[in-house]
Amino acid sequence: MRLALPCLLPIGLVWLAGCVHSDPASVVALEDEDDCPLQLESRQQLVLTLPSNPSTGYRWQVRESASKVLRSLGPEVYSSPKDSGVVGSAGQSTWRFQAVQAGQDTLLLVYRRPWEVGVEPAKAFDCAITVE
Repeated sequence: MRLALPCLLPIGLVWLAGCVHSDPASVVALEDEDDCPLQLESRQQLVLTLPSNPSTGYRWQVRESASKVLRSLGPEVYSSPKDSGVVGSAGQSTWRFQAVQAGQDTLLLVYRRPWEVGVEPAKAFDCAITVE
C-alpha cells in the first residue's frame, strides 16, 4: 500500500505550526516594585514572590488581582528557608498568573494582620501591568 504524501503534508504543517506558536519567553519573575510597571506578552506567565512571615500573623492579601489582563493559576504558596533552623523564620509567598488579554490593570497586594480592622497595612506591593 502506498502512502499519499501530498495528503500528509498539510497535516505535518499544521503540527509544526502548533510547535512554533508556543508561549513567548514563558515565565517572568517579579520580586520587587522597582521592576514595575511591568509589560507582558499574551500567554506569558508571571511569578510574583514576596518576603513573608505568617508566624507573626501578617499575611499578604490580594486587593486587586489585575483580573482584566491576568488569570490566577492557583493560590498563594508559602515556603520557608530549609536551612534556617529557626522556628518562625521568614520565608516567601509566591503567586502564579498568566497574561490572558491585552490591556492595562493593577496588581495590588497588602501585608497585614487580617483581624486588625482599620489599621494601615505594614507593606504594600503595587504594580501596573500591561499586556500586549
